[in-house]
Amino acid sequence: MTTSGTRAAHRPSRRQWVIEAATELFATQPPDEVTVADIAARAEMTSAAVYYHFSSKDQVLAEGMRVFAAALREQLHALTEAHTSGSDIASAVTTLLAWLGEHRSAATVFFVTSAGMSQEAEALRQESRTELLAELVRLIRKADASVSDAEAAVIGLGLLALLETAAISQVRGDDVYRSLGHRSFVREVGGLAERIAGPAAAE
Repeated sequence: MTTSGTRAAHRPSRRQWVIEAATELFATQPPDEVTVADIAARAEMTSAAVYYHFSSKDQVLAEGMRVFAAALREQLHALTEAHTSGSDIASAVTTLLAWLGEHRSAATVFFVTSAGMSQEAEALRQESRTELLAELVRLIRKADASVSDAEAAVIGLGLLALLETAAISQVRGDDVYRSLGHRSFVREVGGLAERIAGPAAAE
């Protein structure tokens, strides 16, 4: 039972509101130009309320990146768990690409606008890459147990590089993405994933 002015249980917390508001701003402006006051205004709260949850805008940026990285890792983990031997690895890559498109602001911040912002942001990105690579290797080995550890690592690196490059192209809407159009772009990415995966793509 709730009283007047109390948020329903399913509504995001004020902390989450801050992260979402900051993410929208960081996705459209250089993070170093965004102020705590800007974030507070976007979240419809005071700067003091933002500082109650975060010590600085850099901490908001880092937490938003951390939340996004965890969600991306969970998506890949779910795809790996659902994968069966001989299934198409390329579909996992294009499914992740579609998920990134649905979380465009957070993906833009993670892959594009936060680059070079701070050592913490770079460390978070590197940690995420390491975890995603490990999950991709697990996916590859699950698709084809005959693939060696070394082969799986190289294939995983290729797929990770493809996913990151495609994600950046998609969120930026660059010349390649615009000239191909969304459907053709995704189809081409899937084709490249199949070629990179090679023998692990199918039995």
